[in-house]
Amino acid sequence: MYKKYNDVSVYDAAEKRFDFIYENFDKVYISFSGGKDSGVMLNMAIEAARRHNKLPIDVLIVDLEAQYNHTVEYITRTVSREEVKAYWVCLPIHLRNAVSQYQTHWVCWDEEKRDAWVREYPDHPSVIKDINYFPFFRKGMEFEEFVRAFGEWFSQGVETACLVGIRTDESFNRYLTIANLTKGRYKRRQWSTLMAPQLYSFYPLYDWKARDIWIANGKYGYDYNKAYDLMHLAGVSLSQMRLCQPFGDDQRKGLYLYKILEPETWAKVVNRVEGANFGNRYSVNNRTAFGNFRMNLPENHTYKSYAKFLLDTMPPYLQAHYQRKIDKFLAYWKKNGFEEDIPEIADPKLESQRKAPSWRRICKVLLKNDYWCRGLSFSQTKGEMQKQLNIFLKIPHYHQDD
Repeated sequence: MYKKYNDVSVYDAAEKRFDFIYENFDKVYISFSGGKDSGVMLNMAIEAARRHNKLPIDVLIVDLEAQYNHTVEYITRTVSREEVKAYWVCLPIHLRNAVSQYQTHWVCWDEEKRDAWVREYPDHPSVIKDINYFPFFRKGMEFEEFVRAFGEWFSQGVETACLVGIRTDESFNRYLTIANLTKGRYKRRQWSTLMAPQLYSFYPLYDWKARDIWIANGKYGYDYNKAYDLMHLAGVSLSQMRLCQPFGDDQRKGLYLYKILEPETWAKVVNRVEGANFGNRYSVNNRTAFGNFRMNLPENHTYKSYAKFLLDTMPPYLQAHYQRKIDKFLAYWKKNGFEEDIPEIADPKLESQRKAPSWRRICKVLLKNDYWCRGLSFSQTKGEMQKQLNIFLKIPHYHQDD
């Protein structure tokens, strides 16, 4: 799908999308993270709901515990507005920890780890901390699983719109979310996705740039998260400003900012999960540590021998996990032209596009702690998520035998 530019501002186009949503749906809720994009989206949704006499608006906030104080303050200001009815969820949800091989996942708001929490529950009446509040909830649900289940619970079988503040220029995956022509859509609106029966996600800001967000904040006086002011002072570019749980595969590259922006929060983040300080040091100062940009092959090693060496240094259950993925990867390419073995290296462009196999590609997956092995063309599956949850519940310190 090619981009087509219209002679209308992104703000005016978004206003028409919000009007379309409120004209067609009686049940609407906003997915709000406390970030810049969902902040503008929420403010525009309030204005649209006021035009259509549908205030207050319902707002879902999935609080993942490890947050900047400025984020908590911004969320508190937002949910205290009379136009907002919030579901501020502080429940034990299963999350990825990409900065440790011994603790590959963690559970936010885990009562068993309360002494190590980054912060206590927010003091606000909209906070949901009772695990029995939602009939579908169980400890250790995956984030994506919870979001979908909440939407189905909220909709109660009635057509429902969930508003999500993603922009296509943030990543190729987000662009594909919009550009996918095979997905279910609402009334052929390409900026919508069928998430479950009667439940649709809408992306009213999908065509905005980062600068458009800040123009809207300045022009219309919207409240926003003041952590972005600190990021600006720290020299972070507009396109790189992110607010999310700090230990994920993509999010870990901004982990160092906690130390700069909120030192008191940083001390608690380091204590919360294994590997946080390692992630801070090596995701910024030594980008080869996670295999992100270039890879230096150790002396006296081939890429194949180095991959085997890396596997040997892992905890047994994690070694077995990666070995299964590598075996499937090799079996696939054996059937597709590489009967003897895959090469040590291939064209870097083809490797990055996942079109050519190589042992260097395998080494990068292991160095990046790419648990789902996306670099080998695998994806996260429900079976793998359940297996990881079983390991989490079974192994107290993540380094015993499976």
